[in-house]
Amino acid sequence: MSGVGLGLAVFAGMLALMAIRMPIGVAMLVAGAGGFAYIAGWIPLIAQLKSSAYYLFSSYSLTVIPLFLLMGQFATKSGLSRGLFGAANAWLGHRPGGIAMAAIGGCGLFGAICGSSLATAATMGQVALPELKRYNYSGALSTGALAAGGTLGILIPPSVILVIYAILTEQNIAKMFLAAFIPGILAALGYMLAIAVYVRLYPEEGPAGPEHPLSEKLHSLIDIWPALLIFVLVIGGIYTGAFTPTEAAAFGAVATGLLAAVKEGMGWQGLKECLLGAAGASAMIFLILFGAEFFNSFLALTRMPDTLADLIGGSGLSPLLVLAAMLVLYLLLGCVMDSLSMILLTIPIFFPIIMALDFGLTPEGTAIWFGILALIVVEVGLITPPVGMNVFIINSMARDVPMLESFRGVLPFLISDGVRVVLLIAFPPITLWLVRFLG
Repeated sequence: MSGVGLGLAVFAGMLALMAIRMPIGVAMLVAGAGGFAYIAGWIPLIAQLKSSAYYLFSSYSLTVIPLFLLMGQFATKSGLSRGLFGAANAWLGHRPGGIAMAAIGGCGLFGAICGSSLATAATMGQVALPELKRYNYSGALSTGALAAGGTLGILIPPSVILVIYAILTEQNIAKMFLAAFIPGILAALGYMLAIAVYVRLYPEEGPAGPEHPLSEKLHSLIDIWPALLIFVLVIGGIYTGAFTPTEAAAFGAVATGLLAAVKEGMGWQGLKECLLGAAGASAMIFLILFGAEFFNSFLALTRMPDTLADLIGGSGLSPLLVLAAMLVLYLLLGCVMDSLSMILLTIPIFFPIIMALDFGLTPEGTAIWFGILALIVVEVGLITPPVGMNVFIINSMARDVPMLESFRGVLPFLISDGVRVVLLIAFPPITLWLVRFLG
């Protein structure tokens, strides 16, 4: 069997293991180790098991992951979500669809501190759903807006998946964060525009809330300044060189922990819950990374990524056509897989192919641009039927809203995402401008 044939066979076997509900990290480890042993033998496999675990988990770059996860846990405990949604509601709530727009704004601001889409959706859902229901917003618009808004947590820095992509492709983490800023802001604005168009067509589904006096609007900003200060210090510290990404993550975790203790009275029990939550999420991610390391080692032995890259590069296919096919595949995978699994599973295969194609960009520019596009399409998978994780989370909180209504509610946001992806493909400088200006 050729290297490509063997690689595809093991890949199919791994998908079969996932289909029978084997955890993604274990499935990648079993498939990768089995393929590795088939090619190189059991003795090299045992040697690889010994060395890979040490060299992978002793990587200094990986320390940023548990720290950002702990920062997100503290942010959830600190009550920041209430203040962020309250401030956005004070400024936007008087417009038609304004409370749903405020939910999007709150998700974007909270995602900038939390860095997790699922946590952003769950936390903001607890705060915003009662308000949306109180002002008679439809179940479709309420749940759709919160599910879509939650996806901002994965894109607006700091983002754990951006860090993992940077490590996998050996890119600069700070430059990846810079590149995500404008697409993240475009996402939030695009979602608000989708709401504005939707309530223009169906005004009864998103009535305007009460007008807040200017004094109340200004007072609402007092509640969010700690979050903004933490965000500016963490991200600003990375870009000015005052902090490394790991040091910035540590500073952010300590700052949000102190904020949770002072503002919400988080005691030892709350601290224990946050530490255990961050540890559990870190262990899950590291297990997947370990499985991905073995699967990648197997792929390297088969030379499948290089062979496919040479094959596609010499086929005469348009680079944009190849890119479009990859993004469509991400959408399909998003129906059945979570975002982290998709990135770890596909990047070792897709990245060499993309780097072998000519998009008129520098190698670094191509790597960063593709990473942001992949992340955006992976993010869309969180709200794509039939398995949109964010939709399930929000729908579980709004028990009176049928699941079909929630999926109908995300359609305007999926259209907005489609327009944004096309825009970023057609104009790569939108993604790379800040990297070139500040990088």
